Amino acid sequence: MTDYNAPVKDMLFTMKYLAGLDQVAQLPGYEEASEDLVTAIVEEAARFSGQVLAPINAIGDEHGSKIEGDGVVTPPGFKEAYQQYVDGGWSSLAGDPQYGGQGLPELVAAPLGEMVAAANMSFSLAPLLSAGALNALMSHASDDLLATYAEKMTSGQWSGTMNLTEPQAGSDLSLVRSKAIPNGDHYLISGQKIYITWGDHDMAENIIHLVLARLPDAPEGTRGISLFVVPKFLVNVDGSLGERNDAYAVSLEHKLGIHASATCTMSFGDNGGAVGYLVGQENTGLAHMFTMMNHARIGVGGQGLSISDRAYQDAVWYAKDRVQGGGKTIINHPDVRRMLMVMRASTEAMRALLYSTYAHTDHAHKNTDEDIAKASSKRADLMTPVVKGWCTEMSNEITSLGIQVYGGMGFVEETGVAQHYRDSRILAIYEGTNGIQAMDLIGRKLTRDGGAGYHALIADMEETLAAVKAEGETLAAIAIRLVAGIATIKQAVAWALDNKDSDELNSASFNLLMLTGYICGGWHMARAAVAANQVIAAGETDSFYSNKIITAGFYADHLMPRATGHLEILLAGSANVMALAEGDF
Repeated sequence: MTDYNAPVKDMLFTMKYLAGLDQVAQLPGYEEASEDLVTAIVEEAARFSGQVLAPINAIGDEHGSKIEGDGVVTPPGFKEAYQQYVDGGWSSLAGDPQYGGQGLPELVAAPLGEMVAAANMSFSLAPLLSAGALNALMSHASDDLLATYAEKMTSGQWSGTMNLTEPQAGSDLSLVRSKAIPNGDHYLISGQKIYITWGDHDMAENIIHLVLARLPDAPEGTRGISLFVVPKFLVNVDGSLGERNDAYAVSLEHKLGIHASATCTMSFGDNGGAVGYLVGQENTGLAHMFTMMNHARIGVGGQGLSISDRAYQDAVWYAKDRVQGGGKTIINHPDVRRMLMVMRASTEAMRALLYSTYAHTDHAHKNTDEDIAKASSKRADLMTPVVKGWCTEMSNEITSLGIQVYGGMGFVEETGVAQHYRDSRILAIYEGTNGIQAMDLIGRKLTRDGGAGYHALIADMEETLAAVKAEGETLAAIAIRLVAGIATIKQAVAWALDNKDSDELNSASFNLLMLTGYICGGWHMARAAVAANQVIAAGETDSFYSNKIITAGFYADHLMPRATGHLEILLAGSANVMALAEGDF
């Protein structure tokens, strides 16, 4: 396996020209996010990820986490790496200054998240879920709960988890059976949760579980679910740790990938009841948990980007090193070039989509112009299922291509690229499968608002089209593809708005998601080409910028046309999807 080298230059380009770092840095509270500071942060994060996290990635894959005694023990090096992560202040980068955070934008934290996951995806899941849990608490918890938990979760001294799924309740959370019994100033929680990522470990001194459970008089279905904080160790009045709570990991899943990340079956209340504290209002827990869920969904899309970039880097190294056919290295063979360019162009498009979405979340939270804040919030909501769904579907393809570039050696575990493929496969499944993301996109994000969010997105694409055309002949081919992409997404949106049949819509939803992802990727790559062309016109001679135009052109020619195929499938309808009787399968 090769060393991990973060694509710092492309990250900084994307932040500046595509995500609007300068505009984000003008938002109240974000004034310190200067280009110089951000560059220093990204470069140091690259060093940390490459030198501390990447070397233990294969070790984690080989050893995995294990239950020993009453807790989970992580692979060699993970505990020490986590402490370096906390000591370096990485956990608090985008944290609230009121609780010890550095108060930087989500956009600035995005490259850190990308690099950590590229270097070591198993490790990255711990800070990702902790940030999501803290986000839910910051949005819904009482001042007393925040006073107890927020500062140490911001620093990373304590980590966080999300406990939704039960053996009988997967994506259908209306079937949750875990119970919460009032007991003085707290509740006693009992029940079992499965597939809990980093549900237990030895890296942080305390683990703060967010648990969905039902009160005794709760109504049936999702309307009767409440959210509770259940710490691994109870917290004394002075903030010190008290006795162990009645919350234990009783088994670990044996998984295809992410072996170092402990995926736990958690048992609450086997010895009388785990002490828990209500977050927000009774029976509103699902809405509160979705604050964490949506944060995590964007983060999972980011992991799709991360593992794709790692696979691309490894493939490039091997293609430059492997001699095959007439004494040439295989990077000179056209089909290998095709695969590498698919990997490269897709990864750059994914990065642009992710970073731009994080910028929208920053504007939604901080922009004092109410109209801009609302529009940014709506765009971030629209893009969340696309980031999660499209980026993770692409990661399956890109990590598979990484193996293909290596040929037979890619199928051998010792080269390390098979781990990327195995690790990436979970991404399309967790935090809501991509089928669920697709139904959310077509059902909530498109049809419920009459297509307003999509129409605003299309208007932005048309603005970019004008800018591409203004650059002249250099970008003419990209302009032609963008015209076709805009026409494709308009046709898909019109079909969805005209169609009221739920089977038709749901059977088409995945193709709408993929279509949107490919076209949004092409739109952002077109924006990148415009920016690069203008930098070159201003006198810049660095080949990075001319290469960006070439990569954008490849995306336009080789990836944008995929959207047309998804449109044709969408328009074909669901007659053949639903035609077979259940017994005929």
